[in-house]
Amino acid sequence: MSGSSPSDAHSGRNADWSGAISRARTNAPFLSQLLDRFPELAEMLARGEGEKALAHAKAQGGADADASQSEVGRALRQERYAIALVLAIGDLAGGFPLAKVMAELSALADRSLDTAIKTAIARRVSDFDPSGQATGMVALALGKQGAGELNYSSDIDPILLYDPETLPRRARDEPAEAAQRYAREVVQLLSENTAEGFVFRVDLRLRPASEVSPLAISLGAATTHYESLALTWERAAFIRARACAGDLAAGEAFLDTISGFIWRRSLDFGAIDEIRGLSKRIRQQHDGPRQIGAGFDVKQGRGGIREIEFFAQTHQLIHGGRDPSLRERGTRAALDALAKAQIIAADDASILGHSYDRLRMVEHRLQMVEDRQTHILPEGDALEAVAKLDGLKDSAALIADLDQVCAPVRERYGALIAESEDAALDEPLAMLAGELEVSQPDGLEKRIRNWSDGRYKSLRSEAALTAFDAIRAQLLGAVAASPDPQMALSRWEKLLERLPNAINFFRLLEARPALSQLLLNCLTIAPPLADELARRPDLLDALIDNTAFELPGTVATIAADMRPLNAGNGAASDDYEKQLDRIRIVTGEERFAMGMQLVEAAQDPLEVSAGLSRVAEAAIGVALEGAETEFAAKHGRIAGSDLIVLGLGRLGGGALTHASDLDLIFLYTEGDGKAPESDGERALSKALYFNRLAQRVSAALSVPTAEGALYEVDTRLRPQGLQGPLAVGLKSFAKYQQEAAWTWEHMALTRARVLAGPDDARAELGEIIQSVLRKPRDADKLLSGIVSMRGEMALHKPAKGALDAKLLRGGLVDLEFLIHFYQLRDGIGLKPDLKYALRDLIDADVFADCDSEDLVAAHNLLSRILVGARLLAPDLSMPDGRAAEVLARLAGQDDNKSLLQALSKARQTIAQQWSRVFGETLDI
Repeated sequence: MSGSSPSDAHSGRNADWSGAISRARTNAPFLSQLLDRFPELAEMLARGEGEKALAHAKAQGGADADASQSEVGRALRQERYAIALVLAIGDLAGGFPLAKVMAELSALADRSLDTAIKTAIARRVSDFDPSGQATGMVALALGKQGAGELNYSSDIDPILLYDPETLPRRARDEPAEAAQRYAREVVQLLSENTAEGFVFRVDLRLRPASEVSPLAISLGAATTHYESLALTWERAAFIRARACAGDLAAGEAFLDTISGFIWRRSLDFGAIDEIRGLSKRIRQQHDGPRQIGAGFDVKQGRGGIREIEFFAQTHQLIHGGRDPSLRERGTRAALDALAKAQIIAADDASILGHSYDRLRMVEHRLQMVEDRQTHILPEGDALEAVAKLDGLKDSAALIADLDQVCAPVRERYGALIAESEDAALDEPLAMLAGELEVSQPDGLEKRIRNWSDGRYKSLRSEAALTAFDAIRAQLLGAVAASPDPQMALSRWEKLLERLPNAINFFRLLEARPALSQLLLNCLTIAPPLADELARRPDLLDALIDNTAFELPGTVATIAADMRPLNAGNGAASDDYEKQLDRIRIVTGEERFAMGMQLVEAAQDPLEVSAGLSRVAEAAIGVALEGAETEFAAKHGRIAGSDLIVLGLGRLGGGALTHASDLDLIFLYTEGDGKAPESDGERALSKALYFNRLAQRVSAALSVPTAEGALYEVDTRLRPQGLQGPLAVGLKSFAKYQQEAAWTWEHMALTRARVLAGPDDARAELGEIIQSVLRKPRDADKLLSGIVSMRGEMALHKPAKGALDAKLLRGGLVDLEFLIHFYQLRDGIGLKPDLKYALRDLIDADVFADCDSEDLVAAHNLLSRILVGARLLAPDLSMPDGRAAEVLARLAGQDDNKSLLQALSKARQTIAQQWSRVFGETLDI
């Protein structure tokens, strides 16, 4: 049945040349213009001299060997339009069968590409003869050109390859540079729309890794790609590949080399699933009308050309590795070969073949009207014109004809991908549409289908698409069941947009269905966690089992996990990089897990805050160890002297949030002075040594590596701030704190805690801090200084929102200032953790006229709100829906209204004490 047409009207018998010309002039402006442009061809065609006209049209493309590029371009365009006219009239008249029309169009593309390659080389290489055989550069034809089935107004999709050894070029040109120049000139020569028109639109996006690769690929690089990196869709594309222009021998040799990539003798089930999944997505990704009529796409629509092509190619990919007789490039030939091998039924091959021919004819009619690459049935009079151009009475007759042509294709392609016509909206999608109260489910379905149309980098590979298909229904069900489906859907799309890759991510969700709901909770109510997950999708691994909802262990335990298991097996620098990466991996996993504990309200925020601090302390300790070892390899060590890391602020108090910086001061012990410099190959003085080491530690904690960033490090609390050195000796630190530090620096020192360094150095620094904090002070001067300082802060750093438990007046800063006042005035409660300092002050009875437990409750409530809001309400405004509910639970309240009431009460409690102590009424 191959090559037969669906009716005698298009079979070549009883050709009606004059009728075809009349229909063309009336219904196809483009053909009418060509009839006027080529009067000699019009006369031949009117006389029915189709073959003579075709030979005359081909002669239009001749150009002298020494012709300029512009002359070659004009000749190619003249040939293209002459052949377009002859083939169109011959097709409409029934004088040329479809197979001949497609073959002639394909041959024209081959000749044009070959001429363009030779012209580009000749323009650069003076001794190259464009009338001879080109060497060193080849164009592979794919798609319809490769199959010899090019359509009337089609792009061509070649892949340009070159051989660096044989490519003609100037002596000073590198092969790769020359190949790219030739490629650009080939595209320009054929695609540029000049006064004479264009030859072919050239699309090079089918080349390997087209987003990043050059226009022309070396044969070696292409071989490597197809033997190790190529995807299933590339296998499908290469079914129809052939060398069509340039160095044909090199091209065919290349195709022979990679034949094992295309035709695999042994396919595993995963590969078969990928092929079937790719077939399914061909249908899913088209979002046009499904009913035949205006707007229907005869190529991509259901029952259209693409479904017939992919029906054949899917079977070829699965069976062609074992049966060479199936390796046909043409669609009709492939269908017949599949039927002969009894892989598909003979009736299926015949019916699909007839449908294919008829759809291709209609496609040609659509493109003849205006020489546009369209496959879509137009509206109104335009559709009437297409029908009459085809020789039918009206558009209704054309639609009825296409209904009969497409129906059997839809049925057979649907059976291939196991998808019934009634399954357009599967159950989860229908449920989601209901939850979102979507009146037009097709719009939502289009949105979902678009996820896998190539717009997202994470969903471009066949493996990722297959993995995603396996969880799609599960994911949509989780979205529909989430408290805010619209937000969950939007955040999921944002995650897809940011994911660098996602195969393992999707497979993990498939293996652990419960994770989908956790993921959606994360996306819905915790934007910072969603952003972190987009950067590191492997963080979801931390939630595989219930241990993810346990708080991290001791600092020593966490630190041990941060040290690479294989450290010490390679070069020192390699070990150091591994250690920095390991610190980031463990820190990221712990922080993400604790974030999810807050999202699920599984832990007290105060415990999470302490856990975050333990993780940071472990990271600082391990970073210091690694930096010291790496630094010593080059600069040696200083006997009797060590670096000490002092934490302040929330880090010193053991109460970090997910948004906290690390406030650090770097100090060093000065020893006995007998070792003024380091003992390494590149010796440094003591001050320079420890300042550079401190820089190294700070960078280890803050500079992004392959595993991402870690913390923001703030060292502005060091003596003399940004004007002073990064690291100072203990004696200098003590002298500065006793003689030159401001009140606010002593307030900061109340929350200081030694985080890393030898035990004796820690003890020495602890004594210095206690000595500074216990020194006598002028109470009135202290009081006025604190009030002034808080006023300046309120002016220049106001609260950011209704949930800013830190900066709102009556908030945590005011409570901290109250505590610091008593700590510095009386020298009691000198503990960096505020909750313990507050308890000591209460026991000392400094808070008169106040129920002490109210102050404790206020501190705890505000701290819980602060920790929770950093994740659930980053802008510090009351969130909506589920996030507000979770935040209320974390604060021990029933709902957001109760939360705001409790927040107001806590602020009033603190404000009353502020007014009593500092004589200033706060506006709550």
